[in-house]
Amino acid sequence: MENKKETVCAVVVTYNRKKLLLECLEAIRKQTRPVQGIYLIDNASADGTPKLLLEKGYIKELPPENLTEPWEEEFEIKNLTDGEVIKLHYVRMHENTGGAGGFHEGVKRAYKKGYDWLWLMDDDVKPLKEGLKTMLKYKSVADCIHPSWQYLNNTKFNWEARYFPIKKSKKVAQQGLSFKVINYGCFEGMLIHRKLVKKIGFPDPKFFIRFDDTIYGFLASKAGRNIYIDEVCFIKMRMPLKVKSRFLWLTSIRTVENEIRLYYEIRNRFLIIKYLKQYNVFSKCGYLHTVVYLLRRFLGIILFDKNKFKKIQYFFRGLIDGIQGNYGKCEFCK
Repeated sequence: MENKKETVCAVVVTYNRKKLLLECLEAIRKQTRPVQGIYLIDNASADGTPKLLLEKGYIKELPPENLTEPWEEEFEIKNLTDGEVIKLHYVRMHENTGGAGGFHEGVKRAYKKGYDWLWLMDDDVKPLKEGLKTMLKYKSVADCIHPSWQYLNNTKFNWEARYFPIKKSKKVAQQGLSFKVINYGCFEGMLIHRKLVKKIGFPDPKFFIRFDDTIYGFLASKAGRNIYIDEVCFIKMRMPLKVKSRFLWLTSIRTVENEIRLYYEIRNRFLIIKYLKQYNVFSKCGYLHTVVYLLRRFLGIILFDKNKFKKIQYFFRGLIDGIQGNYGKCEFCK
């Protein structure tokens, strides 16, 4: 039976999605295995997030305006299942640091507070009531645990293929549990133990967005055991994307991809290469895979994108910044 003496802190990063954020927070409060803390990192949201949190009783005071550094205050809320107290650590960032910067800040602060397990999630997912309890069943076999999740229409999403080298993971049966060993990560429910965080550090803010969780999971797999479980523990609060072309697989183009996300996706590929090289897992095959990916992405813009000129601009800007090592928040992406 899971030891309740081990503390769990949810780390939630939000930016301009206050309604989805409330759904996420309510779901965390309904856990049958309560969390002891929530680190809420508000990336300088401009949609009235602090006021809504105040109105709903999550915080007792508003953060100061015109911040020049992160502002943190601790409040108390209750678990909606058994009334246990949850410490809500609200951090209002002075600027938008992206998902990567937000998770860097949240993991760092939760780790320093001494929580045993950190439960990382974006603001557009919500855990099922038994989510945390289900995931903690696997704590005896891994220090980093990823859940399965499904869309609002109950369609299950599977992402258990290994990132590098590219091959499918095999199922493992151990202690009556079924899971797959993976070598990358996703901040949509990753549950990681503090002893593993001590080994690999905090998420890299240089990514800003895109692939920060991929690499954090990769580092976790190098320092410990990183697994993906088959049991659905989360809901992704949107419908699955519709594929408009039967050739979509060839081009790797998402129908909702915008130019800013395209920029970070192209640029951060080069930051991924730097990490992989450190562990001697990037070979000539890796270079070939990167070149093929870039060609597929460019071909997709040419063939399928209506806003070709702007997308091409962001594509090559990402390519140049990636080669030159210009990471962090993109000043070009306004």
